[in-house]
Amino acid sequence: MSEKNNFHVSGDELLKKIKEIIHEGNVNRIIIKNDEGKTFLEIPVTVGVIGAVLLPVFAAVGALAALVADFTIEVERREE
Repeated sequence: MSEKNNFHVSGDELLKKIKEIIHEGNVNRIIIKNDEGKTFLEIPVTVGVIGAVLLPVFAAVGALAALVADFTIEVERREE
């Protein structure tokens, strides 16, 4: 079973919020969408994925943030 949370952020806050969500842990998947609900990026977050493995993901999120003003971040968390 999983729980979903949505966050609305501006482009300049996107990368910071993604890093914060990953740092909190207990996350299965992060989906980044624009205001119309179009999915731009899905990030599967598996146990043990940290550090250098996420650098390309952070680079993609940073590039995406430069293109669009507002985003919705959908976070799917594992229920414990």
